[in-house]
Amino acid sequence: MFRSKDISRSHAVPNVSAAAQSGSHITAPALTNNTITGNVHIIHNAPGFTWNHPHSEKSQTSATKSLVSKYKTRICSEYQYVTEYNSLPGEHVLLSERFTQPLILRRHRGQKEREEEICSSGERFQQVLRSRSSEDSVHLNSLFDPDGHGISPSSVILQGNSGNGKTFTVQKIMMDWASGDLYKERFDIVFHLKCKEINRIPGKNSLVEILSYSCSLTPDQISQMLQHSPEKVLFIIDGFDELKLTQDIYHTSPNTDLLQKASSVAILCDLLRGRIMRESFLLVTSRSTATDTLSNLLKGPHSYSEIIGFSERGVEEYFQKFFQTEELFRKAYTFVKTNETLFTACSIPVVCWIICTTIQERFTIGADVTSGLETTTSIYADFVCTLLEHHCQGLSQSVLTLLRSLGKLAERGILEQQVLLDEKTVYGMVSDPACSPFLCKFLFKRRIHQETMFSFIHLSFQEFFTALYYVLLDEAQSKRKFRQLFSIDADQGDFAYSPPRFAAVVQFAFGLLNKYVRRTLRKKHGLIVHPNTQAYLKNWILKDIQHVFPRSNRVTFCLHCLYELHEDDFVREAMKAWKTIDAYGAVLRRTDCWALLYCSQCCQCIKELLLVDCKLTSEKLFMILPALLKFKKLWLTPEDPSDSDLAELMCALTRGQTLSTQLVDVNPRRTNFENSSVDSLNLSISEELSSICIGTPFCQVPAASLRSLRLTFPHTKLINIDWTKLFQLIHQKDSDALLHFLYSFSKLKKMKMKVDSLSKMWSVWALQIIQNCSSLTELEVDADFLLEDGIKILQRSHTRPACIMIFHGFICNKQSRKCTNYKDRQLSCNQELKILLNSQGFSMETLRKPLFWN
Repeated sequence: MFRSKDISRSHAVPNVSAAAQSGSHITAPALTNNTITGNVHIIHNAPGFTWNHPHSEKSQTSATKSLVSKYKTRICSEYQYVTEYNSLPGEHVLLSERFTQPLILRRHRGQKEREEEICSSGERFQQVLRSRSSEDSVHLNSLFDPDGHGISPSSVILQGNSGNGKTFTVQKIMMDWASGDLYKERFDIVFHLKCKEINRIPGKNSLVEILSYSCSLTPDQISQMLQHSPEKVLFIIDGFDELKLTQDIYHTSPNTDLLQKASSVAILCDLLRGRIMRESFLLVTSRSTATDTLSNLLKGPHSYSEIIGFSERGVEEYFQKFFQTEELFRKAYTFVKTNETLFTACSIPVVCWIICTTIQERFTIGADVTSGLETTTSIYADFVCTLLEHHCQGLSQSVLTLLRSLGKLAERGILEQQVLLDEKTVYGMVSDPACSPFLCKFLFKRRIHQETMFSFIHLSFQEFFTALYYVLLDEAQSKRKFRQLFSIDADQGDFAYSPPRFAAVVQFAFGLLNKYVRRTLRKKHGLIVHPNTQAYLKNWILKDIQHVFPRSNRVTFCLHCLYELHEDDFVREAMKAWKTIDAYGAVLRRTDCWALLYCSQCCQCIKELLLVDCKLTSEKLFMILPALLKFKKLWLTPEDPSDSDLAELMCALTRGQTLSTQLVDVNPRRTNFENSSVDSLNLSISEELSSICIGTPFCQVPAASLRSLRLTFPHTKLINIDWTKLFQLIHQKDSDALLHFLYSFSKLKKMKMKVDSLSKMWSVWALQIIQNCSSLTELEVDADFLLEDGIKILQRSHTRPACIMIFHGFICNKQSRKCTNYKDRQLSCNQELKILLNSQGFSMETLRKPLFWN
């Protein structure tokens, strides 16, 4: 095939000549051993065919290079920007401010690995991704590298779920190639074909005409670019799953020429098969639901890679690029990382974008970041609406019908506790699963066969679709479904103690009752939650809260339901049923902390909160810090808190206090005592006098050291205490520095301390504090043993008027090797004493030994 003005043979044999108008196309017989003269542009050159015309080979190459250079410039100009789903007309952002390298694996995973990825969440999910990343992850520049057998692929399948960033990745490849940063030596020319656009190209077209639709080059220019080195041409075909294939595609006559015309889909399929541009390379993106069809069409050898989504590092990098400033990035990323469910969903790039966009909106209006992401359900609802709007073109059914069919499928899997669903079940419930962006398709080897299975993107989405299905049913059907779900646990003996078996489904159902979520579903897709369904679920949770045993894991489940509902007045009413929130022994997750924080802040005052042995890390403690001011009584057992952590806790409780009375017990659970000075804290706040008791680690202290210190002040003076300095002095065991620090407490009323032994040093120390603190009226010292040199100091002393000092402990009557150990108190040689010291002087009283020892 030629584009020519004149063609003639040069040998003394019959001439073959052809003439055509400039720029037109002609077909001539296959010619060998010929010389071509004139202004000729050869498209296909048979073996032995030579050409000779005034323009040299070098000048043609220069012209082609110039054309490619201009093409690259246009690519850089067009591809450097991203138009987001919510962009206004003329609004866009730089690709560099959004694109983050996703995790790409170059291998298939087995059923066990797939189930692990679908079911895990939080830290476990990140561990799974880290293990995948360390094994078989690849970068964009290595997609065409040889496999383990040294075979280089001519075609690459790049699979990924909806919203996982396939199109973004293609845009990045195009941009980097045009910029000279990717495939510089491998590919001279790269073309980008979008299947969504190919579907809309009318009539019959050649490949060069199809390419001209997508790249703003003329067919002639494309022909000129493709004639040289076809083995250095890459075609990127994006969104194969969107291509409208027909059954006769396998039976059409082949199209083998660049200029041969047929339907756009037929031409594209022949390009995939290698019938056109056989030597070229292909990179084809597709959802998993169409990968097997693509594999059957694609020329070989081809390789398979899959975009998994963002790793933990990828999520962090995306947030950094999105927010740009360190302060905003830290606020947003720290908040999302505390929500295990949302952070797991952030591995899906579209979810990451939705969350960042929502948080950014909160920053823009100056609101608290946490108020922007009110519920996990709201993010899932936004994700579903985004995919329905942008990834579901050409649906053959209504959105409601699609969601109900997906909901039935999700429910079946949930009730049967299956995340991988067989092909027969899926096709029996969903009319066209290949067109659903919410389903993934897998091929597994079964002996000598293959088995096709489906799943939802993640277990959490399966739970979401089950809840969505339930709330979108009519009133009677919806109630029946929920009754059946609740009855599954009704016969269990621990019904009032444990969360329901399908707790996440119920929590999502309450989230779907949220006003914002209902408005989104109604406005976007006309989906209505029946008012009586709302009333039924609200009445159910009120009854459930009343019957829940206070100390149980079901407490956190109820808090989550209220959190997802996010209806302040209703939450306030529901919380009245609880006098005590007791999560004893429950493993408190970060999402539990958000739920507790929200529900507590809806209330004026709650009687008691007990978070004992529930893995309360410092991070979780600070998450719920604002809520602690709502409880009249607190018992906390944080895990290995530092002294600075406890100082911050005390500052929050004393300086932000709104209650007239509060009792706080803090008993850290420690595995390391080396860097801690505080073993326990007891804070008692009342309208007049408040007190703080600080206990030090018992097992690590040397003899004659301070074991505890209780200080009593007027309520208003608590806010002035430098807790960091106080804990530091106790940790350093610097009694002189501690003494001078206490001198500064001008309103200190009472003080009680416990020491191992009342030595001379501690007697002098106690006398100095009572003499120099003018407001101090009572000092009590409790010691295991009262040593003789300490007692002698007291016998020669007295206090200021209106002051009293009380000393209590044991004295050993042995002449030598006197007892000093706490455990020796019960020995017959030891006698319990009480010493009083006031302005009149010294007195000592012998106490009777107890009948029973603690």
